[in-house]
Amino acid sequence: MTYEREIPHPKGKLTIDNLSQALFIVNRHAKTAPNPKYLYKLKHESLKKLIDEGKAKKVGLHFSENPRNSKQQSDVLVQCGHYTFHIPPTKSDFTDLPHLGKLDGSMRNPKTSLSLNQARGILQQYTGITEMEQPPSNHRKNRPYQKPIFKKLGERYT
Repeated sequence: MTYEREIPHPKGKLTIDNLSQALFIVNRHAKTAPNPKYLYKLKHESLKKLIDEGKAKKVGLHFSENPRNSKQQSDVLVQCGHYTFHIPPTKSDFTDLPHLGKLDGSMRNPKTSLSLNQARGILQQYTGITEMEQPPSNHRKNRPYQKPIFKKLGERYT
């Protein structure tokens, strides 16, 4: 099998191949990013929009390889172009989708050469979501320094 590997420009035409490659890159980088919330939100919203438009489809449920607080957890397997992704399930997914059991490790997504900035630009253009720059929340920096008060044993702090 051969796949076309053109590197899309963020201002270029949005195709299923371009979007699925961008999703792959964003998902891969989100796993090791220092603040992955935005990248996962971008991935999730893009997949939701693709599913709503009929450009991607939910295939079934897989047992999660890294369940959070339970011994067993399922994720929805979504097919988009030549790529597959996992997203958290909704309540209706458990009744509507077949359970595929354990994740098959032999299935791999095709490789792509696309930068994170290009991928993020493609998905931002598609969804309209932009990253909001939030200043780091250091509550200590906002308060003036107070000297510690030491009392003798038995005295009260008032």
